[in-house]
Amino acid sequence: MELSKGTIMQPVFLTCALVGNFSTRAQNENLPITPQELATQALEAAKAGAAIVHVHVRDPATGMPSMEVALYREVVDRIRQENDDLIINLTTGNGGRFDPSPDNPVVPGPRTNLLPPDARVEHILALKPDIATLDLNTMVFGGEVVINTLPSIRRMAELIQSVGVRPEIELFDSGDISILNQLMSENAFDHTPLCSIVTGVKHGFVPLPETLIYARNLLPKPAIWTGFGTGAQAFPMVAQSALLGGNVRIGMEDAVWLGKGEKAPSNAAMVLKASRLLEDLGFPLMSPAQARAAIGL
Repeated sequence: MELSKGTIMQPVFLTCALVGNFSTRAQNENLPITPQELATQALEAAKAGAAIVHVHVRDPATGMPSMEVALYREVVDRIRQENDDLIINLTTGNGGRFDPSPDNPVVPGPRTNLLPPDARVEHILALKPDIATLDLNTMVFGGEVVINTLPSIRRMAELIQSVGVRPEIELFDSGDISILNQLMSENAFDHTPLCSIVTGVKHGFVPLPETLIYARNLLPKPAIWTGFGTGAQAFPMVAQSALLGGNVRIGMEDAVWLGKGEKAPSNAAMVLKASRLLEDLGFPLMSPAQARAAIGL
C-alpha cells in the first residue's frame, strides 16, 4: 500500500494580540504593560512567527487601558527601531463603552469611556500604522454596553483610510456582518475587506466550528479573514480557522494560559505553540513580507 505524502496547505498569516482591555496581571504576572514590555514582546513574537502584532496600550502606573498617543508612539517607535517589516495593527476599540448609572441609566457610570469617533482614531492619524481595528459591535460586554453606531463607524472608517491605513473589521456576531455588508454596499472601504471573526466573547459568537463556518459564509466576497477564540478555545480556534480557510490569531489579549494549569510566560511562547500546531496540520506561516502582499498593504 502506497502512503500519500503530507499535504502542504495554503500559507496563513498569524497575528499576535499582545494585551487587550481586560486581562490583568492578577490573572498572569507576565502580561506586558509598559511600552517597553509591549515592544519587547512584539519583537519576540515576530521572531517566533507572527507577521502582525495587534497593540493596545496601558497606563504604566495603573495598568488600566489608555488612549494616550504618546504611549502608542513609544511602542511603535521601539518596534520600528528593531524591525521595519513587522506589520503593526493598532486598536481603536477603546472609547466605545457605556456604563449606565444604576439610579439613572442616562447618566454615565464610572466605567464609561464613550468618545466621539475623531478622538478614537487620534493615534491612528498621528502614527499611521499599517492596520487599525474597526469594531462594528454594539453588545453587552461584561457589566457595560459597547456602542458603535453607524455614523460613528462610517466616520472612523473614513478617517482611518484618509491616512492610508487599512481597517481591520472586527465582527462579534452576525449583526456585525450585516453592518459590514451595508457598508460594502455604500463603498465605504477602499480595498477588499480585512476581517476578524471574534468568538468566545460572552453574548457574541460562540467558539464552535459551526459558528465559524456560518460567519465565514456571511462575509462579503472576496474578504480576507481571520477567526480566533478567547479563553480555553484560543488554541483550538487557531486550528479551526486555518482548516476553514482563514488566518489565525493568538496572544495574551485573548488568553492568559499556555495550557492547562500553565500560565503563558510570554506572547512569543503562545505564538510558538500555535506555529507548531499549524505546522503539524501542514500550514506554513507567512512572513511579514508575504502577509503584506496577501493583504495588499
